[in-house]
Amino acid sequence: MNTKEKIEALRQELREHNYNYYVLDNPTITDFEFDMKLKELQELEGKHPEFYDPSSPTLRVGGGITKNFNTVVHEQRMYSLDNSYSKEDLEDWEKRIQRILGDAEVEFTCELKYDGASINLTYEEGKLVKAVTRGDGFQGDDVTTNIKTIRSVPLQLKGDYPPKFDIRGEIILPLDGFAKMNEERIAAGEDPYMNPRNTASGSLKLQDSAMVAQRPLDCLLYGIVGENTGITSQYEMLKKAREWGFKVPSIAQLCKSTEEVMAFIDAWDVKRHSLPYETDGVVVKVNSVQHQEELGYTAKSPRWAMAYKFKAEQVSTILKEITYQVGRTGAITPVANLEPVLLAGTTVKRASLHNADQIEKLDIREGDTVFVEKGGEIIPKIVGVDLSLRPADSKPTHYITHCPECGTELVRTEGDAKHYCTNFYGCPTQITGRIQHFISRKAMDIEGLGAETVELLFKEGLIRNYADLYVLTKEQVMPLERMADKSAENLVKGVAESVNIPFERVLFALGIRFVGETVAKKLAKAFKNIDALMAASVEGLMAVDEIGERIAQSVVDFFQNERNLEIISRLRSYGLQFEISADKLLNQTELLKGKTFVVSGVFETISRNDLKKMIEDNGGKVGSSISSKTSFLVAGDKMGPSKRTKAESLGVPIISEQDFLGMVK
Repeated sequence: MNTKEKIEALRQELREHNYNYYVLDNPTITDFEFDMKLKELQELEGKHPEFYDPSSPTLRVGGGITKNFNTVVHEQRMYSLDNSYSKEDLEDWEKRIQRILGDAEVEFTCELKYDGASINLTYEEGKLVKAVTRGDGFQGDDVTTNIKTIRSVPLQLKGDYPPKFDIRGEIILPLDGFAKMNEERIAAGEDPYMNPRNTASGSLKLQDSAMVAQRPLDCLLYGIVGENTGITSQYEMLKKAREWGFKVPSIAQLCKSTEEVMAFIDAWDVKRHSLPYETDGVVVKVNSVQHQEELGYTAKSPRWAMAYKFKAEQVSTILKEITYQVGRTGAITPVANLEPVLLAGTTVKRASLHNADQIEKLDIREGDTVFVEKGGEIIPKIVGVDLSLRPADSKPTHYITHCPECGTELVRTEGDAKHYCTNFYGCPTQITGRIQHFISRKAMDIEGLGAETVELLFKEGLIRNYADLYVLTKEQVMPLERMADKSAENLVKGVAESVNIPFERVLFALGIRFVGETVAKKLAKAFKNIDALMAASVEGLMAVDEIGERIAQSVVDFFQNERNLEIISRLRSYGLQFEISADKLLNQTELLKGKTFVVSGVFETISRNDLKKMIEDNGGKVGSSISSKTSFLVAGDKMGPSKRTKAESLGVPIISEQDFLGMVK
């Protein structure tokens, strides 16, 4: 077997294993075995870029950066659906259908309505070539790079698929995955995401596809559009799509009447709470494609489909007390403490009130009978007050003026949704919150140390900031509650080993306001070490790609504070990494500073990723699409003609692989 055949065989094998795991939920090899085969393929593809395939399983790990998401016009409009809320609504809809179709016998396909971000996938010759968000229905954003990281989206189809077609569906976040993401955010001292739908939608617009790949997104598909597909009914389409490799929910039913439709709706209104995804209703479609074509569309919606929306489950209970939580940045969040009540299968005791504006808008008071729903069927929220049951001695809620933890007067600046405690270095909750962020997995990742232990160490006076962690001894830790000899040893060992964490993660761990993982990486790369960063001005920071004034000012403020400088000095003395490692600095120059390159095609002597890395290592920027700001288009073999045409029309110089290598010699 030659190299090309070996690569193709590995790709086909990995596609099959991927399909078994993510679509059928029936893996046939271990995760380790899959990872080893994927690594083998990555190495072969890296050595042989001439066999590049945009549908290769290796592309799912992400890594592509999209600065600006190109707007793409949908070949066929993505309509919204009319909503119904009762059997009468459905019966009226059926009558309208019959008036157009006459005496034709009409069947309906019922499918669950999954609550996610709508997506349109385009396939040509069985390969995914484009993924576009719904947008306004007429045009959306090209998010192909991000969609390719979602394991249940096939990059290469199988079977008797049409030569070209679009398929539509929802990008969703399974509830288990969403809960795990929030657990990690809370452990890192960050606010939890509000609901799976918005989080899934926001994930599609992340600029770094590697970050998208880390999120447990899924893709459920339900509708094929295109000419000459050979499909005659919606129910057949669902079956065909499954055969071609798409993840199509098995919960679907062919119904002969609205009575059968309502039976399906009533059954799933109860059973939906056991599903692994959010669903907010049932989509009912005329089954026959010929009938669909006859019925056509109104200005906004297809006449042949209707969304039956489940009523949001709502309960009433007593608001016993409003308390206030302090985040690690000092943000204050009011919380409604409720008389426990069962809602959508779980007992609800608390609900976020978000901010002072929400309390004022709803005129929420302690002692009120309030209506509670689960936003996105997972986050409890108060949606109203039963004023008829308000106690006669009820008093309006006056938002707190001082921090509940340290007594500092709260501030709320223009543009801020929340009030803040400004006692950054003296408020106990902020102190422990910053330390908990410092030790979190994506920051210093200190094994043997958790949030509860941090609270205990602070309470016992053993730590006042995260630098104190590095002088803890086993003897100091041993007497703590629930701390045995081995666990104390692991804690001290975990702290000691964290000095090897690279600079960009140390920078993130410091907890500078507005400096998340991605920003920390950009700052580390731009300034190379902590001293250069500490000396940077607001203007110098804003010169870094995607660093705005708010972030820049926050960084400057952080390093102007003497306490922060003292802590950093201590951390430096303990051996933490405060500069980019030597191997990362190797071969880095400013040769391409101020220049933006777009890379397209297949290259002979260097991989596309290595070429992009060379651009960045030499001070240049890698663009995702050609614009008037593009300095050069580096053109390889098999580059699409549209990029060449656009570059020529804008006067962007087109250079070869060898031309580029000559620039950086």
